[in-house]
Parts: sequence; C-alpha cells; structure tokens
Amino acid sequence: MKFIFTLLLTVATLTAFSQKPKKTLVATKTETPPKLDGVLDDKVWDNVPVATDFVELQPNAGVHEKAEERTEVKIIYDNNAIYVGARMFETSGDKVAKEIATRDQVGNADFIGVIFDTYKDGINGTGFFVTSANSQFDAKYTPPNSEGNTEDPNWNAVWTSKVHVDEHGWTAEMRIPYSALRFAKKDIQTWGMNLIRKRQRIQQQLFWNEVDPKMNGFINQEGILTGLEKLQPPVRLAFYPYFSTYVNHYPYNTAGVKNTTASVNGGMDVKYGINDAFTLDLTLIPDFGQVQSDNKVLNLTPFEVKYNENRPFFTEGTELFNKGNLFYSRRVGGGPIHSNRAYRGLADGEEVISNPTETKLLNAFKFSGRTSKGLGIGVFNAITNSAFAVVEDKEGNKRQVETSPVANYNIIVLDQNLKNNSAVTFINTNVTRFNKDYSADVGGFVYTLNNKKNTYKLNGYAFMSNIYGPGTPTSTGYSYEVFGGKSSGNFTWSVGQDLVSKNYDQNDLGYMQNSNFLDHNLDLAYTNYKPKHLFTQWGVWTNTYYSRTVTPSIFQYFNQNFGGFGTFKNLWQANINGHYRVEGNDFYEAHQDGQVFKRPENFALNWNLSTNRAKMFSGGFWYSDQWVSNGYKGHGNDLELFFNLRLSNKFSFGEDVTISPRINYTGFATLDNDGRAVFALRNVHTVENIFNLKYTFSGIMGLNLRLRHYWSKVDYRDFFSADKAGYLTGLTSNNFDHNINQNLNLWNIDMIYVWQFTPGSELSLSWKNSTVTSASRVDQGYFENFRDTYNVPKNNNFSLKILYYIDFQSLRKHKG
Repeated sequence: MKFIFTLLLTVATLTAFSQKPKKTLVATKTETPPKLDGVLDDKVWDNVPVATDFVELQPNAGVHEKAEERTEVKIIYDNNAIYVGARMFETSGDKVAKEIATRDQVGNADFIGVIFDTYKDGINGTGFFVTSANSQFDAKYTPPNSEGNTEDPNWNAVWTSKVHVDEHGWTAEMRIPYSALRFAKKDIQTWGMNLIRKRQRIQQQLFWNEVDPKMNGFINQEGILTGLEKLQPPVRLAFYPYFSTYVNHYPYNTAGVKNTTASVNGGMDVKYGINDAFTLDLTLIPDFGQVQSDNKVLNLTPFEVKYNENRPFFTEGTELFNKGNLFYSRRVGGGPIHSNRAYRGLADGEEVISNPTETKLLNAFKFSGRTSKGLGIGVFNAITNSAFAVVEDKEGNKRQVETSPVANYNIIVLDQNLKNNSAVTFINTNVTRFNKDYSADVGGFVYTLNNKKNTYKLNGYAFMSNIYGPGTPTSTGYSYEVFGGKSSGNFTWSVGQDLVSKNYDQNDLGYMQNSNFLDHNLDLAYTNYKPKHLFTQWGVWTNTYYSRTVTPSIFQYFNQNFGGFGTFKNLWQANINGHYRVEGNDFYEAHQDGQVFKRPENFALNWNLSTNRAKMFSGGFWYSDQWVSNGYKGHGNDLELFFNLRLSNKFSFGEDVTISPRINYTGFATLDNDGRAVFALRNVHTVENIFNLKYTFSGIMGLNLRLRHYWSKVDYRDFFSADKAGYLTGLTSNNFDHNINQNLNLWNIDMIYVWQFTPGSELSLSWKNSTVTSASRVDQGYFENFRDTYNVPKNNNFSLKILYYIDFQSLRKHKG
C-alpha cells in the first residue's frame, strides 16, 4: 500500500488554477449478476457504457493513453452489490507485471482501482483495488492529516474479485457489496468516482477523470457516476469471533519458575451498520499478540519515543479521530502511568519482582459515519483495567502496588464539510481515571478553508487542555496554529505560526514532545511536472523556522532547510537537502526545568538515490553529513543502504542497513546526587539491520519473515556542568556515578503465516524470537555485539489465531 499512498499524497498536497469538465459514466441495472471469473464474457456486460480514454498523472502528466494500451471499464449493479468490469489492453500479455502479494499489498504488479465518493463532497472516498495477480487492497481517503497522509490503508472491507491475463493484456471483475459502502438513503444516487490504473513495468499512473498534479486535493478531481437508482442498503451486521493460543518459552532454568507457559484466549469484534451512514465497531477482550514488534531504540533525548500503531482495531476506520492530531492510540493499553511507584518506599530486603509494561484493554468501540448534509460524527470509547506491580521481601511475603487505575478513554468528533473542499471540525478527548487518580480533557476546533478556485488556503486549529482530579492541582493550557498561503500552480507558499502555552498538555490521549513555544514558519516550493531533459519531474523547496518560548519570551532556534528532488526518465529518483541552524537555547536537553543548554550551531547535507523498483533488483542509499560547532569538532554521519531482490512472482527478500556514528557530540549525561544536570562529550555509534523475506503462495496465503538487530553504544568522554546561559563549564560537583556508558542490543524475529480461508476469515501462525541485552562495556564493535546477541538465550513465542467472519445477511438468507 505504500505505493498508493505515495501517489495520492503527491496529488493531494499540490494545486492548480482551473478544472476541466468532469467525465460522467452511467451505471446499468442488471437483474442477473455476472459470473465472477475475470473473463468478462457474460452477456450482462454487453451494451454497457464504457469509461475509457484515461489520462496520465505520471510520468507524463496530461498525456492521454495510447489506443493499443487503452483501458475500458464498465459498471453494473443489482440489489446487492456494484460490479466493476475492466479490460486493460497491452500489446502483449507478457508486459503485465503480476507479482503475487497478500491482502493490502501491491507488490510488483499492475492494478486497476475504483474510488467512490458516495456523498459527492469532494473530500472523502472509499477505494477498492485489484492487481493483475488478484491481490486485493482497499482504503479510505480523507483530507491530509498532520503528517500529510490522505490514505487509510488499514481500513478493510469484505468484497470479491477475479482477474484473467491473456494475449491482449488482462481483465478484472470486482463485486463490491453495499455493506462495504456508506451512502445516503435516497431513490436516485449521484456519486463522485475515479478509476485508477497502474502499469508497473514503466511506472505509469493513469486516471479516468484527469488528475492535475498542480491542483489542491485529489478526491475533488473525480468524475461522476450516475444511473444508480433505488439502492437498498442491507442489514450491515457482522461478527468476528476469534480463538487464539500461545506457547512461550524462555530458559530461566530457575527453581519454581516455568521455562514454558501456555495460554488460551477468545473474544469477538462486532460491526453493526446502525443505518445507511453510521457504523458501530466493537471489540471485546481483544488479542493483539501477533502484531509486529516495535522498533525500539536507545533514547538519549528528553522526549518519549513515538511508536507506530500496529493493532488492527486502532488502525482501521480512525480517520475522524485523527483530526487535529490529538489521538495517539498507543496510550490505550499502553504503559502504566505510575510504573515508578513500585520502587518508591521499598523496605530493606524488598524487591520488585514484576511490574507490567502494559495495561489490559477490556473493550473498545467506535461509532462513526457521515450524514447526507456532510456532517461527520465520531465517538470512540475504550476501557482499560488496573495494573499492579508485585513486591517481595526476604521471607517471600508479597504485596501489590497499583501502578495504573481503571481508566476510560473517550473521543467525540463533529466534522462538517463546507464548500470548496473546506471543513471545520470540533473534537474533544477525555481520559477519566478512577481510584482517586487524575483525569484530563483536551478540546477545540480544526479548520481548512479554500477559496472557490482552490488557489489559496487557510488552515489551523485552536485547543484547550485541562488536567484535574483529587490531589492534583488543576492545570489549564492552550495551543493554536494558523497557516495560509498559495496552494496552486507550480509555485506554492505558506506562512504561519503555532503557539503552545506552558501548561498545555495533550499527552494523556495524544502525543506531544514539549510545550511553551511560539514558532513562525515560511515555506516556499517550486515543482515542474513536464518531462524535460533527464527528468520527468523535479522540484526545489525551502522552509524557515524561528522559535521563541512563550513564558518568558526567549529565543530558542532559527532553522533554515532547503532541498531539491527529481525523477529521472529511467525512473530512478534523487533527493538532496540540508539545513543550517544557528546557536540556540535548548530548554529540554537538561531533562529538568530551569536549566538551559546552549545548542551549538550546526549544518547538515543529505543525499539520496534509489533505482527503479519495478526491476527484479532495486536498491539505493541515503547519506548524511553533519557538522556541529561545539568546540570539539563534532561530526556525524548517516549511511543507509537498502535493496530488494525479486526472484519470482512469489518470492522476494531485501535488507536495509543504517550506520549512524556521532563523534564528539555534547548533551545530557545524568543527574548528580543533588538533582543537577550533568552534561558530557560523547561518542555514539548506532547500527540498525533489518532483513525482510516474503513468500506468497497466493493472493490469500503468504509467509513473511522480518529480522531486526539494533545496536547502539554511548561512550561518555568528559563531563561538564552548565552555567546559567547554558554554556558548558567545568564540573561543579563530582557526586554522581561516572560509569554510565551504555551498550544496547535489541533482537527481534517476527515470522507470520496468514491464510484467508474464506472472505473476511483468517488463520494465522506466528513465531516471535526476541532478546534485549544491556551493558556498560563499549570497547567492542558491531560484529562482536552481533555475535554475543546471537548466542544469548532468547524468548520464543508461538501462537495460533483463527478469526472467523460471520455475516448476518448471509445467515438470514441461508436460514430462509
């Protein structure tokens, strides 16, 4: 899905001055559904209007497809589903790329897709895609979130498809049941729609209704689908019961401690369509034990590491709840908020023998949908259980220490679509903790306003946070952001500022690194989409940041970034970028309030080159040079090498290695016995090695193996104190532990076999192998650490999970 995301992100963030007339396709009603075999020889496809004359987006924007390589798509429907029939012509069937991929993966294959905008708001869409190897993927589309993403590839629906490859190219048929769509209940439907084709061999992207890369928005550049009359949405009720079993082995080899343990779990997800537009998703006693392991790191920063969300319930259909970037789903079921409480007040001879790193998620639900007037409504709620650490004394007596109370997490969203692809959103998040613990609220508005021609844009937000509860002083803060600028044409710009007050805090259900800042930003960009000379597309950009604290107003940093990129005609890609940052004041590096650290002047240059990924072998590199004017000739590098080798349409593997030395850098080291910050001159060496192997038996069955070894060591050379201005000085105190060097190795193997034995139902077998080693010895290099990590005992976890899809509509028909 990364390819589709990249394509749509490129389109969604650029603009143009005018739109051409939209194409229209008439859907045809049929009483007899086609036989789904991918051949398109049923008579129901005869005399049906054809969508053709697709237009390139890349590499040659605006060029119409050739007659001998044309695309023809027809759409019919009955009382149960919409059917898409497509013929993708090629001069030879051998030119069709058809690597097999599992669900929600593109692979190296051609594809055809349809995106429906059922409310015709020009903002939200639902996409269904099938590759030439009959691999399916689907997604929801919304305006760009805070990270620029327009696509939610984690959304899944149950639908069917078939394909056929012949000497003229390939054909595809899709059956999309109405249960997979949301639409207004009215006799005559008019939907927005676009059709997308990808010819992988030459990286050609084509759309039925032309998409201008210089135009703001993607869904709003759709065509129109008419002819849909008296659609009857079915009862949308589905159950997903699951059963799972786990066997875990670790060689403790200690009396009274089992090396091998086993567990059995069960639970269920429920999806219920309350009406034609709104859906309730409910999960009861969920099991996320098979999700991919986190890419944990050695964190030397004062900020929390933000990890990706891999749990399906929290990645599917969450586009409304991600408005305003107030929701960090890893908070739900995350680490106990008082985990350190277990170590306080330990008596002589007591020790902590267990301290949970996660809280148990009991249940959660999502209610979401959109009215015919364009009002999106979303409600999220989840409950987590309390967590307890166990403390044991010398006599074996045990006591529990509560590290997290029962907690309720809630989000309410109202998102109103406006004219010109604009929108305004109200969002409120709340965490209510029980057992006399504190609670938190964050609420406010998000807005995106475009002029009629989509040439200028104003967007931003305004939020207020409130922390309150027994024994907790009430703390209220606020934040806002406002940006405006030109968002059309080859040249674009924006200017804006964002402010976060000292007491603003969204971390109970969201994520933020710091508060108390006022930033000013200026962004300029120029992109050329017309192929010329070596390039099919190229661009340059620059942005400027100026930051001060709010209370009191003190300069923090001035940062100038710049860069350029290009796609060559051989489909290789290159990037170069850099930044310059003047000496500034860092109020966070000391890991405590009241102490500033003078951040040295620094400069960096970065280069990237990647080859055509449609080839059997593809790869590239990323290289970075960094210079720090700290008086010690601070210098850093990043070298990333990556490749992927496709041995067949079923088997491929690749590797990604990153080497990151930091020599003579300065930063926080530790706190002395009086709680004052100690800084240090340090050398940091980090190597990350990720190996991926994929064998796909068919579009519904595949095996994936991922191995990650991460090594990082920190060698502290000299120690310093800092004066009031933040400059490093000689030590004012030696009362701290000087032996704080760190050497960390992280090892993870994630292997999973997945078989979709019926649509919506899945059997998965998983093996996880992991270990963590930490020491203070820093005289060994990477290969010695790899060897030692390979040889230490590891935890092995084996699991089987069966998820079964039960459709109420099918049960009712079967019973009848």
